[in-house]
Amino acid sequence: MTLLCVVVPTLNEAQNVEALIARLEKALAGIGWEVIFVDDDSSDGTADLVRRISMQKPYVRVIQRLGRRGLSSACIEGMMAGSAPYLAVMDGDLQHDERVLPRMLEKLRHENLDLVVGSRNIEGGSMGVLAGRRRLLSDVGRFLSRLVCRCEIQDPMSGFFVLDRRFLDMSARRMSVTGFKILVDLISSSPRLPRIGEVPYRFGKRQRGESKLESTVLADYLFLIVDKLVGDFIPLRFVLFVCAGLGGLLLHVGILGALYLGRGAEFVVAQAIATLAAMTLNFLLNNWLTFRDRRIRGWRSVAALFYFYAACSIGALTNLALAQFLFSRDIPWYLAGVLGLAVGSVWNFSITSVFIWRQRKAKLVR
Repeated sequence: MTLLCVVVPTLNEAQNVEALIARLEKALAGIGWEVIFVDDDSSDGTADLVRRISMQKPYVRVIQRLGRRGLSSACIEGMMAGSAPYLAVMDGDLQHDERVLPRMLEKLRHENLDLVVGSRNIEGGSMGVLAGRRRLLSDVGRFLSRLVCRCEIQDPMSGFFVLDRRFLDMSARRMSVTGFKILVDLISSSPRLPRIGEVPYRFGKRQRGESKLESTVLADYLFLIVDKLVGDFIPLRFVLFVCAGLGGLLLHVGILGALYLGRGAEFVVAQAIATLAAMTLNFLLNNWLTFRDRRIRGWRSVAALFYFYAACSIGALTNLALAQFLFSRDIPWYLAGVLGLAVGSVWNFSITSVFIWRQRKAKLVR
């Protein structure tokens, strides 16, 4: 009987796969278990390696995801694909101590808990040689988690935990699946106060592979907190779009005022230049912020910028026509510019959501 399913999200972890499986075999001896690697189409052949291993070891499985990335969503897909009544999540970089998994599972079952967290912040646990930037991130995350979690947890940024499948089933449909830190998402999505325990462990040193901690992880964590606070009333993507739009609006008004008032340019010329500048900034902000889960990278972003200009051309023309009409009716220059931009932005968001940052069809390879 498979009692525990261990889910391991991977990105270029081929060098760690065999070592991790060997460690799990030793740590979980005597326990019915399986491991599911959820691979975000690694370039180093991680998924192919796991498939080869699974031919000899049927308790090793892989889900290869094409066209999308994200640690939280990978964990959810892996857990939902597992068959065991208890689920564990851990990284594939050998930094989580698999030897404490039996203790975590025992605590979960015998104390009738929903979730047991591997904690670095309680007695007996340690951050190890964690870099100062990551240590600061952990401290900030613990502070912010109090805004949405209804219970006290010492290490909410932990990516190492064991949970009861019934708790997942109860919470999964309410989850944001935003960013890298799935634990806070799980806890804050529970319809009731979750029963949580913590077990100490010492965070290890990464030996090989590629870190999944990007420079945007704190921003993703903040987005998760915002989504949990306002997501029931206002979609998070709309909030982010408004924030990006405010940046474009400030730039637009600044350039419009500088050219029209400072340089004496024709209003329509100044409005056109300001609109182009605002469109460029909006593209950059939306690519990084609003549509970060569909982010366009590398040289493709240059081509996407020109597609963005083309897609927004109707909105821009509407913007210019309305602004000129209002200005000719003695509406103040700044108000005419803002109203023109606002009407054009509605079109811009609608059309670019479909044609620039369209959601790719999800594909799974098992």
